[in-house]
Amino acid sequence: MGAAIWGALAFLLLRTDVPALNLPQLDPASYFSPTELDRIHEFRTVTLWLWLTSTLTELGVLAVLAWQGRRLAFVVRRVLRLPPAAHVRCGAAVAACCSIAVWFATLPVGLARHWWYRRYALTEQGYGAWVGDRALALLVTTVVAALAIGAAVYLAVRLGRHWWLVGSAAIVVLGVLVVLVQPLVVEPLFNRYTPIGDRDLAARIETLGNRLGVGVESVDVSDASRRTTTVNAGVTGIGPTRHVVLYDTLLDGRFTDGEILWVSAHELAHVARGHVWKGLAWFALFAIPGLAAIAWVTERRGGIRDPAVVPLALVCAFALSLLTLPAQNSISRRYETEADWIALRITDDPASQISTQQRFTLTGLADPDPPPWALILLGSHPTAMQRIEMAKAAEGR
Repeated sequence: MGAAIWGALAFLLLRTDVPALNLPQLDPASYFSPTELDRIHEFRTVTLWLWLTSTLTELGVLAVLAWQGRRLAFVVRRVLRLPPAAHVRCGAAVAACCSIAVWFATLPVGLARHWWYRRYALTEQGYGAWVGDRALALLVTTVVAALAIGAAVYLAVRLGRHWWLVGSAAIVVLGVLVVLVQPLVVEPLFNRYTPIGDRDLAARIETLGNRLGVGVESVDVSDASRRTTTVNAGVTGIGPTRHVVLYDTLLDGRFTDGEILWVSAHELAHVARGHVWKGLAWFALFAIPGLAAIAWVTERRGGIRDPAVVPLALVCAFALSLLTLPAQNSISRRYETEADWIALRITDDPASQISTQQRFTLTGLADPDPPPWALILLGSHPTAMQRIEMAKAAEGR
């Protein structure tokens, strides 16, 4: 019964408003030079290996901590002088230790990745500032992990092996709160936001929002150039915290007004089609069986009420996130495709869609036509060629 309900909800969430299009098969060489394609290939080959190294390092560190979970919990209790009954505080502290251990273990790979990005001029940020950002991200991640694990341990102590039933509802509520407060609390830690100076452009973006039935409270510019030369935009928050954010790199003269408006329409289309809320619904659908699996595995070792089992729960959660990554990416690509189509309809400007994809590809050194396995494993968006093909098909309509 539960599986049938899950499948029905998933079917409803997957419905999108994209017509069947006769997409032309285009050659990337028609839009990118051989030199550009070679440069992208060289860059992406290394970043793929760095991602794989970082992922395996994190998985290995968590596996070792799970193996030594009892010793880790003993040390935490001793250092913090916690009484035997302080399961919640000890579990939260063990989770914090795991987060810090993973951070230090993956730091060398992150430094190598930053060096590689600097070499290809995708960032001008210094190493000190980069480490500072990473440390700040560690603080946020550690606090969230400690709170989540502390809550799970508390529920397990109170409810026993069925703690995941209440935990599933609690983690969904936490997800909503994170999306709601992210523009107010988390994002200002990393970026400064200022109202867009071009009031005519802001008015045109607000008009796009009105045509889509999306109220735009503000159009802000993020000082992303402090960290990257790549380009992006987004609509963050929900309800009263929602605002349109454009990277300042999008407004540095490399993109035309038509391209900026297409990017803005794409982001507003996500809001119009409720993709944020659908994302939260998917989060709930994955969280329920995921927490049930974690509860089942940890019960083999005494249950998550025992702080020594916390690292095992974390390695299970990380492994599940990797196993479901293809499904997550497939869902994301489906919604991105819908946002592309709505942006094409609302702007009626396929040429800007095509030129935007060309510029995004070159500024971010993204593979415009990756092999299928790479798209399945890592592709959260349609490829540049797929998006260009959609635009060409739209021209015929």
